[in-house]
Amino acid sequence: MGYEWLALAMFAGFVFILMSGYPVAFSFAGTAIVFGLIGLAVDAFELRRLLLLPNVWFGTMSNFTLLAIPYFIFLGTILEKSGLAEELLETVGILLGPLRGGLALTVVVVGTLLAATTGVVAATIIVMGMLTLPVMLRYGYDKQLASGVIVASGTMAQMIPPSLVLVLLSDQIGVSVGDLFLGAVIPGLMLAGAYGVYVLVVAYLHPHKAPALPPRSPNLTRYAPVFE
Repeated sequence: MGYEWLALAMFAGFVFILMSGYPVAFSFAGTAIVFGLIGLAVDAFELRRLLLLPNVWFGTMSNFTLLAIPYFIFLGTILEKSGLAEELLETVGILLGPLRGGLALTVVVVGTLLAATTGVVAATIIVMGMLTLPVMLRYGYDKQLASGVIVASGTMAQMIPPSLVLVLLSDQIGVSVGDLFLGAVIPGLMLAGAYGVYVLVVAYLHPHKAPALPPRSPNLTRYAPVFE
């Protein structure tokens, strides 16, 4: 038997450590160090291979393409802390609230706009989850539909430019970031459109799962208290 078991054991160990609640960075680093030492102990590879790691590290740090990642994350944090996403949710919610499934459709639209602004998945999901999930549940939305729409819309940041995944992918496959961004625009919008169509179909077939907001006054501001 070869050393294939080492890779499987490393993957299983990483999943176990990650599911136990440790931060992702420490889970990656700890698993790599432990199984690297195990590999040396069982002669799975030679020590001289580890001496190549500094070259890999410096090569990664000197890659100018990857400089875009911290700036995108910083921009997503600004949007999360500034309250701009909250105002966007309120505005779109006022427009789409009278429709069946209007709140869920609002999440899809805002998720698309935030994805096109930041490219950060975590910031999008956190903002929309904290603001819209309690509101949708309060107005009788199905729990599975409400949570599913939030998670699915938040992950569009991986597809719609500027996407951190596309930045990393461009570095690995040798294609310019601009070409990848250009090629991902239409598929990303198609994905957002598919989510919106799904919400409308569910709201039409099962009105109790995605009801419209109740009317309160003849103007659009009647829905503003929903987002307080």
